Amino acid sequence: QVQLVESGGGLVQAGGSLRLSCAASGRTFSRYAMGWFRQAPGKERECVAAISWSGRSTYYADSVKGRFTISRDNAQNTGYLQMNSLTPEDTAVYYCAAADTRFLPTTPGVYDYWGQGTQVTVSS
Repeated sequence: QVQLVESGGGLVQAGGSLRLSCAASGRTFSRYAMGWFRQAPGKERECVAAISWSGRSTYYADSVKGRFTISRDNAQNTGYLQMNSLTPEDTAVYYCAAADTRFLPTTPGVYDYWGQGTQVTVSS
């Protein structure tokens, strides 16, 4: 079992930045790929970024490329999502998730563990 707890969400003006954190506990965090997903009202959950267990491979959705940066500190059992140049379209609940795989999954169904989510609201 892996427990994931997100933090760092909040209300920010358009153009601003937020840094989300995902603290992991339980089994060895470093063996898991990690993803950040978001879900806005009435929309499907989408993967905005993912990072392999080693940190050497990353994925970004086209909508966030150049603005978001995913990273992880396996020694601290923590993952991060740095979000810059935020727009109202980034408003959603953001979830971190962990997948027991050496690959880099972007499909929600592949992920084994999920955090409770943190709200990000970007005002115009």
